[in-house]
Amino acid sequence: GSPNVMFALSGIACYSPRIAAVDTIQGDYCVLDAAQWLPQRYDDPGYKVPECIVVWGYSISSSCPDNVFGHWIIDLMKRGTKIIAIDPRLSWFASRAKKWLRLRPGTDGAMAMGFLNVIINEGLYDREFVTKWTNATHLVRGDNGKLLRESDLVEGGSWDNFAVWDMARQRPVIWDSRNVEFKLANVEPALEGEFSVDRLDGQKLVVKTVWKAFRERVDQYPVEHVSRITWVPRKDIVEAARFYARSKPAAIQWGVPIDMTPAITPTAQAIAALWCITGNLDVPGGNVISRYAFDAVAYALPGSKGIIRLNSEEADKKRIGADQYGPLKNFIWRAQTDLVLEQIFTEEPYPIKGMWIQTCNPLANTGLEPGRWAKAIKKLDFVVAVDLFMTPTTQLADVVLPAASFLEKDGIRNWWVPLQSINKAISVGECRPDVEINFEMARRFDPNFRWNSIHQLFDEIIAPSGMTFKELQEKGWAFPTEGHPSAPYRRFAKGLLRPDKKPGFQTPSGKIELHSSLREEWGLEPIVYYEEPPFTPISQPELYQEYPLILSTGRRSPAYFHSEHRNIPWLRRIEPDPLVEIHPDTAGLLRIDDGEWVWVENWLGRCKLRAKVTPVVPRWMVMASHGWWFPEKAGEEPSLFGVWESNVNQLIPMGCQGKDGLGAPIKHLLCRLAKVNGREAVENV
Repeated sequence: GSPNVMFALSGIACYSPRIAAVDTIQGDYCVLDAAQWLPQRYDDPGYKVPECIVVWGYSISSSCPDNVFGHWIIDLMKRGTKIIAIDPRLSWFASRAKKWLRLRPGTDGAMAMGFLNVIINEGLYDREFVTKWTNATHLVRGDNGKLLRESDLVEGGSWDNFAVWDMARQRPVIWDSRNVEFKLANVEPALEGEFSVDRLDGQKLVVKTVWKAFRERVDQYPVEHVSRITWVPRKDIVEAARFYARSKPAAIQWGVPIDMTPAITPTAQAIAALWCITGNLDVPGGNVISRYAFDAVAYALPGSKGIIRLNSEEADKKRIGADQYGPLKNFIWRAQTDLVLEQIFTEEPYPIKGMWIQTCNPLANTGLEPGRWAKAIKKLDFVVAVDLFMTPTTQLADVVLPAASFLEKDGIRNWWVPLQSINKAISVGECRPDVEINFEMARRFDPNFRWNSIHQLFDEIIAPSGMTFKELQEKGWAFPTEGHPSAPYRRFAKGLLRPDKKPGFQTPSGKIELHSSLREEWGLEPIVYYEEPPFTPISQPELYQEYPLILSTGRRSPAYFHSEHRNIPWLRRIEPDPLVEIHPDTAGLLRIDDGEWVWVENWLGRCKLRAKVTPVVPRWMVMASHGWWFPEKAGEEPSLFGVWESNVNQLIPMGCQGKDGLGAPIKHLLCRLAKVNGREAVENV
C-alpha cells in the first residue's frame, strides 16, 4: 500500500505543525485547561479558574474548536478570567479583552519574543521550574552552538547524554538522559554562566548554559524592536506580558494562524516557552498536557500511533518528504503536500498514478494555486472522491462515492476531552460513513486485515479503557481517573508521562528543551527566533508599493465550515456571498461602498468578493473569505461550479513551506483592491 496520506494544504498548515512543534520541545501537546477532564468541571476542588487566558489568533465561536469550545472561555470569564486577545481583527474576545494586541499578521513569533523579553528581564519567570524541569542548565558549545554531549568529554561517552556545570564541584557533570538523572549525586547545576571544559583531544572549549544562550537570543528582541515589527505599541506589549506572567494560573489558547506562516515551528516554540517558563504547564487552570483519554488512539495526531498503521518501516521509506523533513520523520505520518504536488508533475523519484480524495475539496478549499491542483488531478490515471455532495473537486474524479453525515455513523472521539462515543441516528439511501467505505476497501486490499466488523475495530481501539464500544455507547462518555497518564495534573513530576515511569518528559533529554536537541539533529536552529514571512511590507517593500494592503484569508463564518454548506439554503441566506472585510477609511479612499463587488488581486491572480465595510479590520489590511464555490452554477468544466470566480486561494502560492516542511504564508500576503465596475487605485494606507 501507499504510505502517502496527504493533507492537501501547503505545509500541512493546520494543527499538525503546532502539535509537532510542541512535541519537539516538551514531548506532549497541551491545551487550555477549562476543567474538561473533570466530571465536576469548574466545581472540582482541584481546579483553579485561570486569572488570565491569552486568546491568540482564534475566533473560537465561528471556527473549528478542535475540542476547545468558545463557551468554556465564556464560562471562565463569568468566573473572573481576564482575556488578552492577540489578533489583527476585532474578534468577539478582542472586544471584551483586558488587553487587545492588534498585531500585524505573521508577526506572532516576534510578539512571543517580546513577551519572553519582558518576563525574563523583569524576573517574572518560575526559576525553580526552569532549573529543574527544562534543559536550561545544559551546556552549549561556544565553537558551534550545539549541545555539549558526554561523547565530547568522555572516551566512549554517549551522544545521547548531556552535560551541566556543577557549581559545587566546579566541573562538568553528565546528565544521563535514559535514566533522567545526573551520574553523580548532589549536583548543583549552574543556570547562568560561561565556563571552560576540556575536550577529549585535550583542547579547551568555552561553553555556556542553555539559559544564557536562550536569554541572549531573547535579548535580541527588545520590546521597542518588537513594537516596530508587530505595529503594536510598546506599552501594550509590556503590560500584557506582565499581566500574563503575574497571573497564577494563566493559559494560552491559540488558533490556526500560528500554523499558517512558514516559520511556524520557532513561532510555536516561543509561545510554548511562555507557558513553560512561567510554570503554567500541566497545572490546574494552565496549559494542560492533553493526551488521548485512557491512551486510546482513535485518530493518530502527530506524535502518536494508532492500531492501524503500515506493515513495516520499509513501506514508510517511500513516503514523500519523510527523508527531507525532521518533523515528518519523527512526528507527522503524512506526506509533505508541496512535494507531492510537485512530484505528480515531475514523476521523480517515482510516478504518482492515482489519488483517493476524502473529506477534502482541494479545488475550492485546501488547495493553494488551485489551477495547479486541477492540472495535477487531471494528470493522474485514476481518481476517486468520497463526499457528501458534488463539489468542484468531485467533478474531476473518475468515481464518486456518497459519504454519510455525522448523524449516520458510529464513531469515537477522545482527544482533549473524555472518551466519547458517536452514535448513529439515521441511515440515508446508499450513503455510507467514511469509516465503512474505508473498512470495506481495506478488507479487500489487505490480506492480513484482522477485523470482521467496524465495532470489533472500535473495541480494540478503546481496549485500554476496559470497555467495549457497546459499553461506551451505553455510558456515553468516560473520564480517566486521577493517577492515569491521561488525567491531569503535574504528571511530569509523578512519572506519568514516560513509559519508564520516571519523572520528566518524553523528549530526548527527558526535559523541556529550550534548546531543541531534535532541531539541532535536523540541522535547524534549535533556539527560538523570529523570521519575517516572505510576502509582507517588510520583506517585499517594492511589491508593497504595487500591492499596498495586507491580505489575510480564511475569514470565518458561523454559517459555513471551510467550503461546506454553500448548498444549504437556510445557511446560504445568512451569508449569501463571499466577503472581503475593508476598513471604512480604506473603503473611502477607494470609493468602495458596502456591498459592492470588488476585485482582490495580486501578482498570482484575482478573485471577486463583495465588500463588507467594517472597523473590525485595521485600515492597512483586508480579510477575505475562503472556500467559496457556487453550487447553483454549472458543474461541468470550465466552470466547475464557479470555483474560479471567488477563490482567494488563487492569490496564495504553493511551495513556500518553512525550513522543516511545515507552514505556509496564508494569513499575510499582499494585495490591492479594485471595483469590478471601474478600477480604482490606492496609495499606501
